[in-house]
Amino acid sequence: MNALNGERNIEWVPDSGFQLRKAGVQFDAVRVDGEAGRRLADLMEELVGGDPGPVVTEANGRRGVYFFVPPGSTAHRCWPREVTILNATRNRVSYVPVPALDGRTWPLAWRYPPTGPSRFVHTLILINAVAYLFR
Repeated sequence: MNALNGERNIEWVPDSGFQLRKAGVQFDAVRVDGEAGRRLADLMEELVGGDPGPVVTEANGRRGVYFFVPPGSTAHRCWPREVTILNATRNRVSYVPVPALDGRTWPLAWRYPPTGPSRFVHTLILINAVAYLFR
């Protein structure tokens, strides 16, 4: 266990590199690709006055931005088509890439690292920010 993760006691964050984690167990995730995802992260930071909760950015491919929300909080909600929901519902399993808190994790990086095991992005604030961004 690395010192950073050991201090925070977040079992879903790997000690090194990155790993795929099954969504819907310890968290759900919302992915927004490209520049829109980065604008959404900026907006979330502004709305909450600082750290919005755990957010990961991807440096290649779709350049996705992953917002980690409480498990089960993404289902049965209306999301725009520009948003990809990663959760576990009936007949669906999703996996989310999760980087370590430090070390070599490219192409993933924490834009806002998790600060505790139950600290997530607030789903309702995220939904409203998404609605505003994609209006």
